[in-house]
Amino acid sequence: MSRNFDDFKKFINNKKTAVVGIGISNRPLINFLLELGAEVTAFDKKTKDEIGDAVNEFTQRGVKLVLGKNYLDFLEGYKVIFKTPSMRIDSPALVKAKKSGAYITSEMEEFVKYCPAKIIGVTGSDGKTTTTTLIYNILKEEGYKTWVGGNIGTPLFANITDISEKDRVVLELSSFQLMTMDVSPQISVITNLSPNHLDIHKDMDEYVNAKKNIYRFQNKDDLLVVNRDNAITAYMINEAKGKVMEFSRKCRINNGAYFSDGKLYILQKFVCNKEDIIIKGMHNVENFLAAFCATVDDASIESMKKIATTFSGVEHRAEFVRELNGVKYYNDSIASSPTRTLASLRAFERKVILIAGGYDKNIPFEPLAEQGLSMIKKLILLGNTKDKIENTFSQVMNKRQMYIPIIKVNTLEEAINTAKNEASEGDIVTLSPSCASFDMFPNFEVRGNKFKEIVKKMK
Repeated sequence: MSRNFDDFKKFINNKKTAVVGIGISNRPLINFLLELGAEVTAFDKKTKDEIGDAVNEFTQRGVKLVLGKNYLDFLEGYKVIFKTPSMRIDSPALVKAKKSGAYITSEMEEFVKYCPAKIIGVTGSDGKTTTTTLIYNILKEEGYKTWVGGNIGTPLFANITDISEKDRVVLELSSFQLMTMDVSPQISVITNLSPNHLDIHKDMDEYVNAKKNIYRFQNKDDLLVVNRDNAITAYMINEAKGKVMEFSRKCRINNGAYFSDGKLYILQKFVCNKEDIIIKGMHNVENFLAAFCATVDDASIESMKKIATTFSGVEHRAEFVRELNGVKYYNDSIASSPTRTLASLRAFERKVILIAGGYDKNIPFEPLAEQGLSMIKKLILLGNTKDKIENTFSQVMNKRQMYIPIIKVNTLEEAINTAKNEASEGDIVTLSPSCASFDMFPNFEVRGNKFKEIVKKMK
């Protein structure tokens, strides 16, 4: 049962409130807090010039700004602090603020606490965005007014007064957003878990522990949906506070969804054939099975089938860009982990020319080399991790006495031109980096859009 939002209105009114981060996602939050009567100060490590027009907009509305490299040194004397998701709760500035009595929270935590509609939360290492989008589309097809937020869509807290009990909300939730959560969605989906974001998390245990918050605070009437085939998520059914549904592409599930003999089922009822699904790959079969479990109480088999047979995919996820001289180019910039890249490689069902590398999240690349070697025709590497990935592949190739050409480049444009020169008619070239983008691009969308721009200009 969600809390009454009037309680938050009373709580935040006239409170000295800090918002850490003036990025696109936090700007609606700042405006909303102003409307609720909060006294807002916005903090950001960027300068006025880097932030741009938002500086004048906020100062005109009475928002105080604390900017620059040492901005967190001034995070004192505030009653409420909205932290940015990637800011660790044990950072010295927040520890000091908490000791002085500050209430530390985030936009997403407050939204989940006060949202009047049923929330379906989705997390995992891979497949979050596709699964979230599938759930959103199935519920829309069924006729619900549906909202999507979290890592995708728009910040929802500022829209909370427009959301009704009859609506449905679907949230893609990262480990950063979940790390400090003390409230869980009514329906929680965990697609799978594998090493990820170990540049931010202390270790794998902390990463998995953060993910568990998606179900840790559920009650007996809530639902947890987990992947039976994933070693880490399979045991989580023992920790569930409420109902559990599983999904599997390897075995039949009585109370859940499964894949068998080329067909997808939910609660042992046939939904569709695998060959009728537009987006290919067994990882997408898993995403559909998870979505079926999450929507089974709210949507019909007909709505599930309609989306399964018409949904053409999410941008930057094995997205077909163009064919040139008989070579097909795909943008899979979302693939910021080895497991996501492996899933994409398997979907092609033939060897590909792979462009990989980027920001180092301290994730091991051994799985990519050991499982991906047989699916890669040529490997083009760039970014901070190019030497690390090359060394890993070299060790596996020496051990197996197998060889694929590895070419290291300095820019994405050089990588694409190299791929073009190395490709023959009938080849597939895919950008599926296995790494985050932050060494060269602000995010995976910018990286993917740049890839598409260069590929579309090729002659």
